[in-house]
Amino acid sequence: MSVLIVGTTALDSIKTPKAENPRLLGGSASHAAVAAGFFAPVQLVGVVGEDFPQRYLKLLVKHNVDLAGLEIAPGKTFHWSGEYEVNMNNRRTLATELGVLETFDPLLPAEYRATPFVLLANFAPALQGRVLDQLTKPKFIVADTMDLWLNIALADLLKLLKRVDCLVLNDSEARQLTKDDNLVGSLKKIHKLGPQYVIIKKGEHGAILSHRSGALFVAPAYPLHRVVDPTGAGDSFVGGMMGYLSTAKGSVEDNLRRALVYGSVVASFCCEGFGLKFTTKITRAAIDARFKELTALTRF
Repeated sequence: MSVLIVGTTALDSIKTPKAENPRLLGGSASHAAVAAGFFAPVQLVGVVGEDFPQRYLKLLVKHNVDLAGLEIAPGKTFHWSGEYEVNMNNRRTLATELGVLETFDPLLPAEYRATPFVLLANFAPALQGRVLDQLTKPKFIVADTMDLWLNIALADLLKLLKRVDCLVLNDSEARQLTKDDNLVGSLKKIHKLGPQYVIIKKGEHGAILSHRSGALFVAPAYPLHRVVDPTGAGDSFVGGMMGYLSTAKGSVEDNLRRALVYGSVVASFCCEGFGLKFTTKITRAAIDARFKELTALTRF
């Protein structure tokens, strides 16, 4: 089965203490789409400007991504510039130029509307809701979000949560949304807002999956000797998860834990290069090998 991914396709300029890389392929949908493409065909919906490099379009197609839903609009592509400290958990945004994203209204091609697995990658919750209005019979809807939307679009996000099966956010965002410093306590509060499943990302410490019944699963992160650039790792995580889920036999509930670990593995590759540079050079065989290694590391 295919995965429908809607979000931002961007140009990222990333600076770390050791290197600087301008105008890389980035954005929540780009990272998620490449990650999902290792497992299943991907339908990408987003917008770029006339300045978007052709080589990036070809790269997405090469990685199993259908671009019938990617609009090329007059103007500039969304551009984000950020700088990381030596501790790469700390970064600051240097510039955000919305470009064509400012007037983007996601329109799904007719052939995308019945896609069963849907990832609303991180972008404005009002636009995520617009996507849901166009779907026919989705099987599993996952929405990713971030602190920006908690600050400026909380009402839209709360409306969205009543319509999705799973919410993905990081630990600080979970605390911000629920006003609860205890992550386990925050999970119960988020379930009451709508989602049957909640996934809290904890970066190098893995992720927590919660079901409305109270069942929990802790997914490990793959231990890396060196992190080059963590930009897009969270998007790669959820993209890899959705890609695996869409092709796994059985119910979502039966496969979700395994899917989280696959997502964690793809995210680890993302961190080993700038932007998508490293992720786009790996193979499904490399992902499966690292999955087995991580499984062995955590079995007892």
